[in-house]
Amino acid sequence: MKKGFFWLLWLVAFAAGAYGVYQRLAFGHNLAGYTSYVPWGLWVAGYIYFIGLSAGAFLLSTLVYVFGLKAFARIGKLALFTALVTLIAALLTIWFDIGHMERFWKVFTRPNFGSMMAWMVWLYTAYFLLLVAELWIALRADLAQWSDRPGLAGGLARFLSFGQRDVGAAALKRDAARLKVLGSIGVPLAVAFHGGVGALFAVVEARPYWNSSLLPIMFLVSALLSGSALLTFLVSFFWPKGQDGAVKELVSNLGRIVLGLLTLDVILEISEFLVGLYSTAPAHRGVFLEVAAGQASWLFWGVTVVLGALVPAVLLLTGRNSPGTVGTAALLIALSFLALRFNIVVPGLTTSPLPGLANAYIEARLSFHYLPTTMEWLVLLFNGSLAVLLLAIGFNYLPLTTASKEV
Repeated sequence: MKKGFFWLLWLVAFAAGAYGVYQRLAFGHNLAGYTSYVPWGLWVAGYIYFIGLSAGAFLLSTLVYVFGLKAFARIGKLALFTALVTLIAALLTIWFDIGHMERFWKVFTRPNFGSMMAWMVWLYTAYFLLLVAELWIALRADLAQWSDRPGLAGGLARFLSFGQRDVGAAALKRDAARLKVLGSIGVPLAVAFHGGVGALFAVVEARPYWNSSLLPIMFLVSALLSGSALLTFLVSFFWPKGQDGAVKELVSNLGRIVLGLLTLDVILEISEFLVGLYSTAPAHRGVFLEVAAGQASWLFWGVTVVLGALVPAVLLLTGRNSPGTVGTAALLIALSFLALRFNIVVPGLTTSPLPGLANAYIEARLSFHYLPTTMEWLVLLFNGSLAVLLLAIGFNYLPLTTASKEV
């Protein structure tokens, strides 16, 4: 019953999101809430939200495949798959945001080597290919064993194994070596592309709210926290039954990592916030005041501070031995990061950089006011629903939760 109700909710969300996608394709940006002063909005916030989840999940997988930590060996494949799914959601989200969606490929054929965005696309492409290769190698031996299963799981295993059925010691040793090489390449790649996302904002000198050398570091720490939180939630609530003892210890260890990263992230956020408020420049200080005391201050205090930091911290400290409690705290952190990303993107654009600019020219498109429209929310809902579907397929039809093969 519970499972049926979940899928009913998912179907409603997916159908509503599909209607939003139709509106985007049929009417372009006409139904979005953008203005000439606010060209970025919910979709850019959603894009950096999903890309952070992906980078964090991938970096957690390196604990297994690069650093060889046995305590997290069970979640290596799930971490890679989660990173791939959230990367797809991120790329879809930013694809819907660009003006001419059909021209995305031109960044490969007519690149601007001085563009930070062009570099980001190339890094994403390399990261996507690396994720696919690493995930396939991590799953290869399990897919070979699953090939004899009946039904969709067996058929999918036979298709994805590409005839590679060797599960001997030599083959497993070769897979482990390849995973270590790919994971080692992926660490600087993940740091480069997600630190680059932070740099994409940080290099905008005309926006003091973004123009901070600390921003790329904050993006990396936030990615580690949000990706680890998402993975902790998935393990806590969706890991197969029958492994309760091992899962309890695993979730407890993941909870400690999440709590440590949460502490570090809060320290960085407080440092950035206090320095911003100390500034005497209106263009800098005014944005932080808007975040903390403006019309949408509830988003900062209610969602980011209370639901995204204080409540999870209490849950992680008091219920560290309860997978349900740790998983709930992790879910709150993972979801609240969308509000944090929104408060990075939007206030930096909706606060006038020059006093009086909002009234210097009066025209409907020359406005600093922005609220996401229904269409924008529906498109983001579609991407989130698609990610949920892919994760469900992975849990049910791929060997993501089987014990890792060892030589």
